[in-house]
Amino acid sequence: MSSPSQNTLKIGIIGFGPFAQFLAKTMIKQGHSIRTTSRSDYTDLCTQLGILFFRDMTEFLESDNDVILLCTSILSLSQVIKSIPFSSFKQPTLFADVLSVKEYPRDQLLQVVPQDSDVLCTHPMFGPESGKDGWKDLTFMYDRVRVRNEVTCSRFLQIFASEGCKMMEMSCEEHDRLAAKSQFLTHTLGRVLSEVEIEPTAIDTKGFQKLVQVKESTTRDSFDLFSGLFIYNRFARQQLNNLELALESVKQQLIKRMNEELDRSMYRPSN
Repeated sequence: MSSPSQNTLKIGIIGFGPFAQFLAKTMIKQGHSIRTTSRSDYTDLCTQLGILFFRDMTEFLESDNDVILLCTSILSLSQVIKSIPFSSFKQPTLFADVLSVKEYPRDQLLQVVPQDSDVLCTHPMFGPESGKDGWKDLTFMYDRVRVRNEVTCSRFLQIFASEGCKMMEMSCEEHDRLAAKSQFLTHTLGRVLSEVEIEPTAIDTKGFQKLVQVKESTTRDSFDLFSGLFIYNRFARQQLNNLELALESVKQQLIKRMNEELDRSMYRPSN
């Protein structure tokens, strides 16, 4: 049986925003060694967490990482990847991402990651709010896009499995197809509800309270995330079209019923 120290990883995180910080705290708790680099200066926070922070990308890459975890926004991924000097790598490395779309980072990484390094695409289907009390039963999607070093890949996946996540292996294409029908549709409806400025009232039904919750939870996320879900998921455009057609269909059904009722009332005998 291997000791805990043999199962720990040296994980380098690119992009240390709120979601990366959220993940890092659990990784540290499990004994993994974390180092990070980011456009913003997180030196003080990293010092508090016991994390090495690098302002220089080359120095970061030379810090002997087992895993490079991309925690950038969807919109900045291409720019971040272009900034990585891949010639600085001293050893084969596992590249993983946590973006909310999957075909896009997969294709980007396969174009630039050295052939002797691995690619794992993942999407933790939770965040700092939904995962604040633990990750048990929360879904973690992953696709072993190109994996030769099964040991490192398995140790990384174990970070989430050991916390009780529901581990869901599927292709990046299937993820994006399903996410367009769920995550993107939810965000779209939340943004629409925000545009019509729905607010709690004194006579709210349970259903309306849930709509307010959808509006509030989706608008807490940035518009960059929402637009990234649309721009870089090829299935999202069809879902938006479907939503527009569905709204028009419901509108026409209401107008038809209204006209039928008005016609009936016109010919109703008076007492």
